[in-house]
Amino acid sequence: MSGVSDKWADFPDYILGITKEIWEDRGIAKLNHYYTPDMPLRTPMGFSVGNQPVIAATMATCYEVPDRQVFGEDVIWSDHPEHGLLSSHRVISTGTHTRDGQFGKATGKRFTIRVIADCATKDDHIYDEWLVRDYGGLLRQLGHDPRAFAAGLITREGGVASAARPFSPETDIAGAYHGRGNDNIWGARYAALLYAAMRGDFRGLQDGCDRAVLGQYPGARDTVGMAETSAFWLGLRASFPSATFKIHHQIGMDADMLSPRAALRWSFDGTHDGWGVFGAPSGAHVHVMGMSHAEFGPWGMRRETALYDEVAIWKQILLHSG
Repeated sequence: MSGVSDKWADFPDYILGITKEIWEDRGIAKLNHYYTPDMPLRTPMGFSVGNQPVIAATMATCYEVPDRQVFGEDVIWSDHPEHGLLSSHRVISTGTHTRDGQFGKATGKRFTIRVIADCATKDDHIYDEWLVRDYGGLLRQLGHDPRAFAAGLITREGGVASAARPFSPETDIAGAYHGRGNDNIWGARYAALLYAAMRGDFRGLQDGCDRAVLGQYPGARDTVGMAETSAFWLGLRASFPSATFKIHHQIGMDADMLSPRAALRWSFDGTHDGWGVFGAPSGAHVHVMGMSHAEFGPWGMRRETALYDEVAIWKQILLHSG
């Protein structure tokens, strides 16, 4: 396989294997090999360059949640002769909060959340990454409220004037990966469903779903049925009715003994000017970084996992309101 060493059977094996090596086998130092020294990492909570911040964050999480496990659900990927390999990797992350740390005093509570990471790889090295985890779902399972937790972060970081700002296009840099995925029919089909819904055609979104579609959404929320899938997207769009919705990366696949499937990386950028899942309109300018995976069957979309970071959104709203 072009782009990764012969140690791995294929690219999904590489992504799943190094994730286990780093997180579960505690090979944290291997990040110095697998990540390039100047790799940009974008998450909804912020932006970093290089593997040293990743190593520090990994060690902090492993200390606070010593039994953390990272189960790979799927790797949706594309290959490009110029840009290399791009994976969209969906995992189930589990653990027990047994030590004090970034999530507060140890609670002894277990959590199960989903994470999606997009990684660009060349010559056995990840050189560009985007990651969204269900931060709100983790906090809720530990007994915290995402809005209150965001307010606490602002206070701990010195108040509105000095608090760290969540990720936005203005703080981004041009990484080395410039691909847009592929033109597979399943990625195009999923993108068309979301673009239609963001124009207000939620009936069309429902019509594109299997009646028994399963959803996994922020807040560790699981749903069944097309009405609840539509309600998820409606609630998000209602919060930002004038914001620009954009799909930045799109992959479709029909391989690996799995259903036809797709991976999208998308954003909302604009004003919090509507009543929706984020409460009363605040007038804050908000950037929502989102990622989602979908699987298709004979009756339409049969499963969707869509993630954004509730804490990052609340932090932007609260920084605006003071």
